[in-house]
Amino acid sequence: MFPKKRKSKKRIIFSALLILLGAVFFRGKFFQNIQTPQIFSDSENKKIVLLDSGLSFEMISKANTVEEFLKEQKIELAQYDVVYPKVEEKVFGGTSVVIQRAKKITVKEGERKQEIFSLKNTVEEAIWENKDIALGDDDITVPSRKTLIKNGMTIVVTHVVIKEEIKNEPIAFKTTTNEDAKLGWRITKTTQKGEKGNREVKYKVVYHNDKEISRKILEKNVNKEPVDEIITQGTLVKVGKIHTGVASWYAYTGTLSAANPWLPMGSYVRVTNKDNGKSVIVKINDRGPFGNGRIIDLDKVAFEKIAPLGQGTAEIKMEVITN
Repeated sequence: MFPKKRKSKKRIIFSALLILLGAVFFRGKFFQNIQTPQIFSDSENKKIVLLDSGLSFEMISKANTVEEFLKEQKIELAQYDVVYPKVEEKVFGGTSVVIQRAKKITVKEGERKQEIFSLKNTVEEAIWENKDIALGDDDITVPSRKTLIKNGMTIVVTHVVIKEEIKNEPIAFKTTTNEDAKLGWRITKTTQKGEKGNREVKYKVVYHNDKEISRKILEKNVNKEPVDEIITQGTLVKVGKIHTGVASWYAYTGTLSAANPWLPMGSYVRVTNKDNGKSVIVKINDRGPFGNGRIIDLDKVAFEKIAPLGQGTAEIKMEVITN
């Protein structure tokens, strides 16, 4: 019986060793599989997402780099376009390739015009991106600053300058007249000489592209008041012989003048309408009228000062002026 027990014990030990060796082998293979990365062939088809100018496309590609992908898909980049990742970067399944297309814009500043390329979104951003164009806070753009830019768009920039200017300006004097009954009627003299005043004026001035477009007065301060000029007209009339009769009219020189048959040329008379008391002083520069009780023929402009032209004639008093 004892020999049989020894044989059974050996079998148990042998089985245990086999189980242990199997466990060790399985464990090694398991960890080997975990630690060894799965290697894909570069020539495998990959799903790549292309984002071009905001549009999204899913593409199958065998390309290894961004540059190869663009060539494979026949996608061209213009001079100022940008691609992410960079063209030399590798692509894998699930890689996103983003293309930003530069927009060509024409910018006008007064007489100056230039073309720029921009990756920005709005008019304001596109102009600020360009170092050759200065855009101040008060400057005006058409379209407006927040407008989204488009390829081929024209932007007009108006440079606005707002200044405060102070100027010294003259104040014109007024001319007034008065009469002096002691002064001969043909004498006019300046009894007070006029003097200009002066004031300081503050303006708000707006310039568009160096051209003034508006000027608003902000403040005025008078430094010196003007002095009125006074002109004195004499009214003293001395008369000699008085005549009465009829006055008629005619168109001759268009001045305060008249024709008379006998008074000396260049002499003056005062003619008064007996019906209304209106009078006018005229200079004798012609001869006539003759007959029908008429003693003076007034020029048209003189007659209408004492009577309507349609009346034709008027009963008058004619005083010869001696001064």
